[in-house]
Amino acid sequence: MIRVVVVGAGISGLAAAFALQQRATAVGLNIDLQIFEKEDRTGGKILSIKEDGFLCEWGPNGFLDNKPMTLELCDTLGIRDRMLRSDDNARKRFIYSEKLLHRLPEGGPSFLASKLISWPGKMRLACEPFIPAKRDDEDETLADFGRRRLGAEALDKLIAPMVSGIFAGDPETMSLRSCFPRIHELEMEYGGLIKAMMMLAKKKKAERKAGKAVASAAGPGGVLTSFIGGIQELTNEAQCALGDKVRTGAAVNGILPKKDGFEVHLADGSMIDADIVISAAPAFALSSMLNESLPPVAELLNGIPYSPLFVVCFGYERDKIARDLDGFGYLIPKKEGCNTLGTLWDSSIFPNRAPAGKVLLRSMIGGAANPGVINLPESEIQTRVMADLKQIMGIDAAPDFVRVFRHERAIPQYRAGHAARLVALDEQLQRKPGLFLTGNAFFGVGLNDCVNAANRVAEQALDFIRARS
Repeated sequence: MIRVVVVGAGISGLAAAFALQQRATAVGLNIDLQIFEKEDRTGGKILSIKEDGFLCEWGPNGFLDNKPMTLELCDTLGIRDRMLRSDDNARKRFIYSEKLLHRLPEGGPSFLASKLISWPGKMRLACEPFIPAKRDDEDETLADFGRRRLGAEALDKLIAPMVSGIFAGDPETMSLRSCFPRIHELEMEYGGLIKAMMMLAKKKKAERKAGKAVASAAGPGGVLTSFIGGIQELTNEAQCALGDKVRTGAAVNGILPKKDGFEVHLADGSMIDADIVISAAPAFALSSMLNESLPPVAELLNGIPYSPLFVVCFGYERDKIARDLDGFGYLIPKKEGCNTLGTLWDSSIFPNRAPAGKVLLRSMIGGAANPGVINLPESEIQTRVMADLKQIMGIDAAPDFVRVFRHERAIPQYRAGHAARLVALDEQLQRKPGLFLTGNAFFGVGLNDCVNAANRVAEQALDFIRARS
């Protein structure tokens, strides 16, 4: 029997373990599967907290429904009927610029009418098709890409807020190729973004005319999706499906390679023999587990930084907020000088997030461009968030409900050179077959990315088992 240990029971570890168990059963392979999680609960950064009628998400609040593997996982777990699609109003997204909330334009006419980008900025954007593609091997930063193709204003008002919203990151250091590989591919394939959009639109029209399934657009697409009781329903059901194979409160201190597998050393002093180890732990945590046994791997993992972040949930009586809340929320360019990165109007995105007559707002503060705030007391964080809500939304009342969530290491940062780091990691791991890595530190930070990577690593582990059988 092949002994498999999975380290970490966030969505990545649970999805990898579940996928491997399903695949092994389907082909008649018998595996001894154990999942170890150092916390007293599963889910990792996924945690849905219900208090006083409010449903607060500690981390991510959902996933886009345009990737099949997450939907297939929901189907297999039998929770598709509990899924919630975000309200149509969630398509309305805003940027706070020059003391106003501007709705992000969704097409040519609305872009021309929008006052978010100045006319000189629009003219610079119109020059994008004439900018030569950058076809060398340099791992360009998002900021360099934005300035080169779209201009400084588009970088400041469109790209930088998007990067802070997804990664809590700094576009001056982050890799285009690793953060947004599709955008990099479009430039390589079509020579520019506007050319790509035109060609893809033409392709979609032809496919629709031929009755074929329409290819997805260049953008992320999809509808934000969660569950009636919050996104934690997904990890709860995955844990239930794995049963007693999951051990919480069981920290792994070290992973030691040996001739025929690995020794997995737990914090309680016990040791587990394993033929295969799948790590879904954060990069920094796995680095400490391998520091003595595989120093080159540990050093590469330790070079993946994480941004710090506070998530602040405020609940209000609806009639205390004068402006409408029909939308997803807003992001804030750094040049506006605000404290927060942005605010989501959570109770407008999904139902059941606030009691009747009340609303739930969720703000983010910190990130790679403002890491020092992580050391501030919660009272100061609340004061700063309230100051931004007053300035941006005109909210002068004290909140009726407050929850502050502190993440010292919230989101991994794919800085320039990240792809080369992954190649170096792969080369090192090939020297000790049977150790596989997954999680949001490598190939995408979103929930869909994690599930996709978990399925890939499960297939790799299964191939390894077949080769040894």
